[in-house]
Amino acid sequence: MPNAITVIPALAFSATLLFAAPLHAEVPNRTLLSTFCDAASIKGSTCKRAKAYPNAPRGGCDVTLTGDRFAGKFLTSRNPLLVANYESGCEAHATDDGGSVVFEQVGGATIFRNFEPGVRTNECVTLAKDARQDVLVCLTGHMGQGLLETGVAQIVFAQSAGKDVRMSFDMILTAEDSIDAYGANVVTCKEREKYFELSKLAAGPRKATVTVDASYADAETIRIACGKGFAKPAQTFGELAPGDAYVPEGDEKNGKLVVDLVTRKVAVQ
Repeated sequence: MPNAITVIPALAFSATLLFAAPLHAEVPNRTLLSTFCDAASIKGSTCKRAKAYPNAPRGGCDVTLTGDRFAGKFLTSRNPLLVANYESGCEAHATDDGGSVVFEQVGGATIFRNFEPGVRTNECVTLAKDARQDVLVCLTGHMGQGLLETGVAQIVFAQSAGKDVRMSFDMILTAEDSIDAYGANVVTCKEREKYFELSKLAAGPRKATVTVDASYADAETIRIACGKGFAKPAQTFGELAPGDAYVPEGDEKNGKLVVDLVTRKVAVQ
């Protein structure tokens, strides 16, 4: 469960933002595609048949670069890395219809290092961890059976066999909007807080922090929902589990959260 919400006045933060040094993120699509695709298979931002695509069928897999890309010194033992978001017809809804491609920037060359299906990086920020390393933090999202799941995750980079670079999510904060599933958001009465939706990720007001807009239920909202309750939603689906209560759309709180990447604490700005 996420940390309890702490309210902190916005004027309490006056530290200068610390951004990672700019790297070569503006590499042309064709240059990136040519690292894993024959020239004849490249059309615009799409490779019709990508080489080395994991678990590819006999007909191969297409890869379309979306234009979202992020560069940084994400591994101290490697050259700067470039991460490019992509879509692919080989990926299912379960893997969010795509993933990310990892490249290593060696001198003036960009070298393909790995595909990471399911690790979408379309809304991220790069921050300086220290003088030697950067961190990549992304907003995640997935819709399934009417439940919209969003989250804030730090991307974990690791070296695998050979020179490949692997990526995975380290989830720091999660939220779940259940309006399409139940007709209203739902809280469990034993919870101290519940986040419904996260959006608009940005660098935070201090080192090693990010901000995100959020809709949520704090302790007061949960107390009302589980006591006399809010006005019943106009339409609901299914039955609530014992100990759960509705927070109808419009009765949730909204604000900007500050997420500390080191302590993993969350505060309302």
